[in-house]
Amino acid sequence: MADHASPRRIPAAPAGPIMLYDGDCGFCTQSINRISDWVRPDVPIAAYQTVDLAPLGVTAERADHEVLYIGVTGRVHGGAQAFARLLRTGRPAWRPVGVLLALPPTRWLAAGVYRLVADNRMRLPGGTAACAIPRPPTPEA
Repeated sequence: MADHASPRRIPAAPAGPIMLYDGDCGFCTQSINRISDWVRPDVPIAAYQTVDLAPLGVTAERADHEVLYIGVTGRVHGGAQAFARLLRTGRPAWRPVGVLLALPPTRWLAAGVYRLVADNRMRLPGGTAACAIPRPPTPEA
């Protein structure tokens, strides 16, 4: 069972699945701690800044943009689908919610809600300027 007291440092790529979030974002950290306490997923959860991302096949830019769930096979799920995967590893009551989030049309709605929250996380409780998703530079005209 994963340690649910708080997300922890994972020094190397784990052999099994892992959930990654932005540890520099107060809103993200609060949210993942709360979800971990409620759901009790059987997957390690770590701030992406504490993990060697290269062996997992993800970049810091992607991990800064959305929460990531990397499965046993190495397949990467981002955003709402990462949460759908995580919920399916938790307490039995949460597993059907994870399945529902993976099916259309709920999947589409969940993606929109996730993007709305992620794009505004610096404005939400616990959010700070560090929570803002970096925008790509605009070309000079």
